[in-house]
Parts: sequence; C-alpha cells; structure tokens
Amino acid sequence: MANQTSATEFLLLGVTDIQELNPILFAIFFTIYFVNITGNGAILMIVISDPKLHSPMYFFLGNLACLDICFSTVTLPKMLENFLSTSKAISFLGCITQLHFFHFLGSTEALLLPVMAFDRFVAICKPLHYSVIMNRQLCIQMTVTIWIIGFLHALLHSVMTSRLRFCGSNHIHHFFCDVKPLLDLACGDAELNLWLLSTITGTIALSPFFLTFLSYFYIIAYLFLKTRSCSMLHKALSTCASHFMVVILFYAPVLFIYIRPTSGSSLDQDRVIAIMYSVVTPALNPLIYTLRNKEVRSALTRKMRRWL
Repeated sequence: MANQTSATEFLLLGVTDIQELNPILFAIFFTIYFVNITGNGAILMIVISDPKLHSPMYFFLGNLACLDICFSTVTLPKMLENFLSTSKAISFLGCITQLHFFHFLGSTEALLLPVMAFDRFVAICKPLHYSVIMNRQLCIQMTVTIWIIGFLHALLHSVMTSRLRFCGSNHIHHFFCDVKPLLDLACGDAELNLWLLSTITGTIALSPFFLTFLSYFYIIAYLFLKTRSCSMLHKALSTCASHFMVVILFYAPVLFIYIRPTSGSSLDQDRVIAIMYSVVTPALNPLIYTLRNKEVRSALTRKMRRWL
C-alpha cells in the first residue's frame, strides 16, 4: 500500500523555546551522555572479560548496559545536534526509524527487568537448584525472546504510525519522535493507533512491572517465613537492592507517561518525564550497580590495576 503521508520531514521543537539556554543544556546533556557511555561501557566490558562475572546475573546486567547505551543513543545525539543547530529538521523516514528503535529498546528493557528479578528469586529461594534452573541455554532463550518481542512491539507502532496521513503542521513538540506527539499531527482517524498505544504498550509496561514486584513479594515472603530474622532478610535483600532501584527509576516515569489518558497530557510534563527515563536513568544505572555491588566494584578495580 502506498504511503499516504504528505509530510517529507518534521521539526523537533526540543526541550525549551529559550534559545539562550541551549549551550547550557548542551553541556549538561553531553555530560550525562558521556557518563552513560563510559559507565555502561565499563560494565559491559568487565562482564564480558572477567571470568568471575560469567554468571546469569551478570549476563543480564551486560544486556541491560548494552540496552542503556543504545536507548540513549537513539535520542541524545539528535537532541545535542539540535541544541547547536538552527535547523531542527528530521526526515520522515528518520523520524519513523527513531520511533521504532526507541520503542524497540525501551520495551526490551522493560521486559528484561522482570527476567533479572526472576533470576534473583531463583538464587535466593532455590539456591540448590539455581545452576540447573538458570542454565546457559535458558538464559540465552529468555534474552533472545525479549529482544524479539521488543522488536515486534516497536514494528507494530512504526508501521501503523507511518501509514497515517500528516497534512497539517510538521512541528513536533518533543525532543524526539514518539507516537503520542506524532498522533497529535495526524489527519484523519487515529483511534486505532491510540488503542494500540494504550493497550499493547500498556501491557508491555504493566505486565513486567507486576511480574517484577511479584518476584520480590515471593522473595520477601520466603525469607521472612524461613528465617524470621530481620537481619537475614536485610542481608539477602541487599543483593537485590541495585536492581530494585533500577526498576523504580525506569518504571515510574514510563507508567506515568504511557498509562495516563492522552487527553490529560501536558507537553512540557511529557518532555520532562521522557528526559528522566530516556536520558537520566540509563546514566544512573551503572552508578547504582558499581556503588552497591561489591563484585562489580572488585572487577573494575582489578581491570584498572592491570591498566596502571
């Protein structure tokens, strides 16, 4: 079917309309991006190179680091370019491509977090069977599955959005191409797209969220019933603390922006929340894991000593 759009490009209006703030914002977001690439790159490197970290927990952590690097790279370079450029244009194909990879990587990360929680559940509640249950084949199968689901979810949105007709304004009130801002520009009926966004994306966001907290509920219940010791409970849960913080930082803004009704959306509010989960959170993840995880800190220390 031929493409029905009359728009050949869109204009990304960015984070703010105050031009004087652009150099300051460029410096801030460039620093955040550098921290993201450096921190997650370091985690990915040590997970691959250090034999002591060749376990399911760190295999999933390596996937998370890779996703965080790619997730921010989908939006941040274009945002940084627009801070210094008078032209905010992005081609129609470039816009749909950005939308696709944003939802691909974002939904894959949302699905990875409950898998990481399940890994902690098995490690704490079934320690004697951990190596049998969380074998290499299962870890690879789960990882490949969530990457495929994330890709298909994003493909659904990118195809359905590309079929819309854009005949009016081409000004996107955002710093990247997302479904909601593009639906605001579409001519004709976009009810199906809105339904897909609220239903499919809502399911992708809510289901992993509840599965993650279900895993933690079983962990807490198991430890409390078995040990009846607050100190033992605290010690066991400390191994999950980093992952739990990452879950909160990721899901809280995502659920807020995609689950609430579109009619109640504020463009400025959406942009601030999007910055939190697409820019800030990926940069915080490696800091959380290195500050709270002794094995990651030790691996980084060993690697730095070899370099020095």
